[in-house]
Amino acid sequence: MNIKITGSGSYIPTEKVTNLDFAKHTFLNEDGSPFPYSNEVVAQKFKEITGIEERRYAADNLLTSDIATIAAQRAVEDANINIETLDYIIFAHNFGNVKKNAIQTDTVPSLASRVKHNLKIKNPNCVAYDILFGCPGWVEGVIQAQAFIKAGMAKKCLVIGAETLSRVVDNHDRDAMIYSDGAGATVIEASEEQGGILAHNTATYAYDEANFLFFGNSFNKELDPDVRYIKMYGRKIYEFALVNVPKAMAVCLDKSGIGIDKIKKILIHQANEKMDEAIIQRFFKLYKKPTPANIMPMSIHKLGNSSVATVPTLYDLLVKGNIENHSLQKGDFVLFASVGAGMNINAFVYEV
Repeated sequence: MNIKITGSGSYIPTEKVTNLDFAKHTFLNEDGSPFPYSNEVVAQKFKEITGIEERRYAADNLLTSDIATIAAQRAVEDANINIETLDYIIFAHNFGNVKKNAIQTDTVPSLASRVKHNLKIKNPNCVAYDILFGCPGWVEGVIQAQAFIKAGMAKKCLVIGAETLSRVVDNHDRDAMIYSDGAGATVIEASEEQGGILAHNTATYAYDEANFLFFGNSFNKELDPDVRYIKMYGRKIYEFALVNVPKAMAVCLDKSGIGIDKIKKILIHQANEKMDEAIIQRFFKLYKKPTPANIMPMSIHKLGNSSVATVPTLYDLLVKGNIENHSLQKGDFVLFASVGAGMNINAFVYEV
């Protein structure tokens, strides 16, 4: 028995926000002091470091569970399955439903239950639950779905990654320019076809690293101190990722028994272009190999960092032929990898 992705879907929000749209923001340092240079300079430096030119925000009337439902419906249709045959709905997110301009998150009922309700699934044996695992949440959801199927507890699982980060950012923090909204979903099934998930690896580094990403106060000291926003120690995360992510990917690849030369594509969390490129280079360096050209499709330039949504969205765009100069063929080997809050790292090797 093999375990394969049989359908995928994504929702790319309609509102485009370019770097220049941040020109009217008042960016501040952590201590609340003003920035020494213009927003135009901030935007230029930001693009050079992250590769992000624009990002997408969800329309004001849409919640995380709403955009997840759209992606899920598309994945189910792509898999061509009866929705009542789903055994699990696993929904990875970080902040629940956050209404535009609200200061509270909403996770009751779970977002997975809301998606099940929206899809009008009647089967009570379709179990719906959420996972909080930082940006690697969708990858971990796939690993969990595989475990359920291997254990005989399921035959079909729907794994979703969705987030509306635009609603939890501090508009006085330059890091607000990184984050975006989006949703991606996949159907994972037991299959008689060759291929599927060959190996996986997961690790949590929490002794020193747990709070590299956290909820903190605005840099604007005049704002309500009881309202929190997503914050990060970017340099620490960068250094952590460069050391630990390539090693985790290598452990996963070695478990699979697949030689590095056979990897056709690497789908990595779209966090920061420079960081992702450095991770891939270090990964191949572990095997004393040069980094192959065209091995890493990227979506961050136009879509930003949508956390758990980046990898499933990237996969869906890739298999649907919507990423220029990149494609997948049956029999290709793909390495999925992610890193994020927790600090969590995971990966799996997949044969198309």
